[in-house]
Amino acid sequence: QVQLVESGGGSVQAGGSLRLSCRVTGRTVRGYGMAWFRQVPGKEREGVAAIDGDDSVSYMDSVKGRFTISREKAENTLYLEMNSLKSEDTAMYYCAAGPGYVGRYVRLEAGQYANWGQGTQVTVSS
Repeated sequence: QVQLVESGGGSVQAGGSLRLSCRVTGRTVRGYGMAWFRQVPGKEREGVAAIDGDDSVSYMDSVKGRFTISREKAENTLYLEMNSLKSEDTAMYYCAAGPGYVGRYVRLEAGQYANWGQGTQVTVSS
């Protein structure tokens, strides 16, 4: 059974940084599509960053140049490094795991991922 546990969220001032972690158990973190999503109350979950089975990455436009997705095989963990945070980045952030290869054009679509964590809250104050 695949389980995902996020950590690293918190409160930070605008311009600050956070690193989110997603510890994976039940399968390896490498060689599969994985992603970070976020959601605010009343809105749909949106794809923030994704790394595919072949290590190709995708980012939503508003985080390009500020966020970096990566994974560490030894720790079987997915990361999201977030810099230059803005108030609009405030959301619950979720880690997701998908198939071996998701695909460039759908990598940030929630429907591509079968396994989800419980989320970690990120709050950015201006």
